[in-house]
Amino acid sequence: MSLYECVFMARPDISPAQVDGLIETFTNIITEGSGSVEKTEYWGLRNLAYRVKKNRKAHYVLLNIDSPSPAVKEMERVMGLNEDILRTMTLRVDELETEPSVVMRNRGERRGRREDEESNRSEKPAEAKSEEKEGTE
Repeated sequence: MSLYECVFMARPDISPAQVDGLIETFTNIITEGSGSVEKTEYWGLRNLAYRVKKNRKAHYVLLNIDSPSPAVKEMERVMGLNEDILRTMTLRVDELETEPSVVMRNRGERRGRREDEESNRSEKPAEAKSEEKEGTE
């Protein structure tokens, strides 16, 4: 069997629960075609670089697939017919990544930086207040 990475973008006006339903639908197509979805990552609602079918945002999803070609072709056909899917890209790869993708790793780093910045902000006013108290006494 071949290895594939598939990224698809869904309309922004559908709920994350509906995105999960789409993921389940595409996973069922692959498993019925004697393949398997090794990893799924929901990247969230993200801004687009340019408008796609009059949308400025989209739900992004990554699927790592180990499947024969006919099952992947059927999944792509169903994606093309689905009105909720804006764009898809499926690539054949030599090996699948087991750790989180770059998008998910960058998200964690940003969260870590935000938490650090917030803790620095909360510490600075407290220090400034104590200095003000010392100056007034």
